[in-house]
Amino acid sequence: MLEVVPDVLAVMGETLVKVLPATIVLAAIFSVLGHYWACNPGYAWWRKRELLTDLLYWFFVPLMTRMVRIGMLFFCAGLFFNIRTPDDLIAFYDNGHGPLARLPLAVQALLFLVLSDFMLYWNHRFFHRSTTLWKYHAIHHSSEDVDWISAARFHPINLFFGTVAVDVILLLAGISPNVMIWLGPFTIFHSAFVHANLNWTLGPFRYVIATPVFHRWHHTLVEEGGNTNFAGTFPVWDVLFGTFRMPEGVFPAAYGAGDPVMPHDFPTQIAYPFRH
Repeated sequence: MLEVVPDVLAVMGETLVKVLPATIVLAAIFSVLGHYWACNPGYAWWRKRELLTDLLYWFFVPLMTRMVRIGMLFFCAGLFFNIRTPDDLIAFYDNGHGPLARLPLAVQALLFLVLSDFMLYWNHRFFHRSTTLWKYHAIHHSSEDVDWISAARFHPINLFFGTVAVDVILLLAGISPNVMIWLGPFTIFHSAFVHANLNWTLGPFRYVIATPVFHRWHHTLVEEGGNTNFAGTFPVWDVLFGTFRMPEGVFPAAYGAGDPVMPHDFPTQIAYPFRH
């Protein structure tokens, strides 16, 4: 058991090295853009309530997601494909397998992006419909000052049955994990972008790519629009399945999960779904 400690520490260090510079760049970008194009003027992200909570999520979530994804992939590779030796596991993880792995990496990345977004659309809707699952997803909706730093506020259970599970399914289908090299920077930036306090709708492209205003409607209370705009990247899913909402010339003003007893600090939020 102790022999895995250096590997775990190495993953932690590598993740921190990647996340910290990205955080600084995103903070600079959205500080400037939010100053000129704020959807809800009047506050800066660094003065938002629960900033410390969001920062803890921001650095904890990438580490946990990466470690759990690797662990699940290795476990499932052994369970479904009888891959046991370290060398075979490394080859499986590094290169993928089967017909999908033989496609050009750019095609695999595009396929992964479209399929994962479609699966996560329905997964997201299910988290909203299920009383049991909503209490975990409500953590993401608990922020009343939605901004780019709010993007990582996810309960581990939400991540496990959402993003991580979808990633592992597609990687087990044969897509090479190397697509993460292509998609990782896009995913980080776009997730921060759609949560940013910006009034951007991108005009006719609002149906092509998720925008800040599109996603901010999703963070409003249910009666305003909180049960709409479930897509993470491609709003076409919401258009096709009747959950698209972007009123012309109107911006959302208030956000939150609508739960008066929702805690505000990181450790209490992690415990909250288990206690309620």
